[in-house]
Amino acid sequence: MFKNRIEAGIKLAEALKDYQNKDVIVLTIPRGGVVVAYEVAKRLNAPLDLIIPRKLGAPMNPELAIGAVSQDGTIVLNEDLVSMLEIPRDYIDAEARGQIREIERRMSKYRGEGKPLPEVMGRIVILIDDGLATGATVRAALLTLKKQKPKELIIATPVGPADTIEMLSSQADKVVCLEIPPFFNAIGEFYDDFGQVEDEEVIEILQKSRQK
Repeated sequence: MFKNRIEAGIKLAEALKDYQNKDVIVLTIPRGGVVVAYEVAKRLNAPLDLIIPRKLGAPMNPELAIGAVSQDGTIVLNEDLVSMLEIPRDYIDAEARGQIREIERRMSKYRGEGKPLPEVMGRIVILIDDGLATGATVRAALLTLKKQKPKELIIATPVGPADTIEMLSSQADKVVCLEIPPFFNAIGEFYDDFGQVEDEEVIEILQKSRQK
């Protein structure tokens, strides 16, 4: 469906063109989302910044997400999975603390030491990732942003499964998703080039966006 994240960002910007030159801030989830979001922010003439939720891994299987945590400690859980695996709350709290430390490390690395987080109260916030799967990390970010009382909260992504888009549509003011395929296994299968985005590229893009 998409040649790469740059093309996906250009197409997403076209779908969001009604927000050009408004009081918009584009927030994105690193690392892959940064490439998509840069193209959107550039075309909407909006500032670009980060929000960093992290998935919570299951005991003995960290690749299996049982939920997610955002930078202010907001936790979203897959309650059915937590119950099925009989995961104790002590484990969840410890995993969340570890992931928050990683969020703080990445924020400092990507944005610079001590740089204040952007003000979103009363503004239109467009939250972007390069694709959605379960939506857990986006949900954690969404709940954190809601506490800051933005004027409007929009989720925008190139691709995602129908059940996730439906779930998020009930929690955000608007969800913009370019492609909702009938069969969905992984985000990468909808890109010709879905190579890993490195830390250095994230830092470079953020610096470039501030020089506009």
